Amino acid sequence: MSQYTVAVIVGSLRKDSFNRKLAKAIERMAPEGFEFKEIAIDNLPLYNQDADGNEVEVVKNFRAQIAGTQALLFVTPEYNRSIPGVLKNAIDQGSRPYGKSVWAGKPGAVLGVSVGAVGTALAQQHLRNVMAYLDVPLMGQPEMFIQAKEGLFAADGSIGEGSKAFVQAWLTRYVDWVKRHA
Repeated sequence: MSQYTVAVIVGSLRKDSFNRKLAKAIERMAPEGFEFKEIAIDNLPLYNQDADGNEVEVVKNFRAQIAGTQALLFVTPEYNRSIPGVLKNAIDQGSRPYGKSVWAGKPGAVLGVSVGAVGTALAQQHLRNVMAYLDVPLMGQPEMFIQAKEGLFAADGSIGEGSKAFVQAWLTRYVDWVKRHA
């Protein structure tokens, strides 16, 4: 396969989210043959098993968008030492009805940025546990626990000079991971 579409799931709804900025900056660094496409999660209703098999249109569209991609990228903040509820809801919507998960088998990665010193380490670990159950092969190394500091992003929204090589090295490994597992 020479063209890969990566579903980018940002676990933050905030307009000026550091994680959305990180996702957009990585998208700008994408090599030829890779398209990073953010999939909206802000309009999904709360998951309710009673809707299985009779989902509303927005859920059907969300599931179809994920199904139409070859890989996954989760970019998440850390809320109360875990993943945000909106992200968990999106994961649940994509994993149901039972046996019809749109996540299964798609190679992925998890990263995040936070003002805290440990970045999003605990949220990422929780997300890894959830995605392992859903049969998503996640890239293990290198990990990216980024602390939001002055200079992380350049004025134009790209990754700042002090972090560019680190993020590029991570992206190179991720691209290789997707090519091997998609």
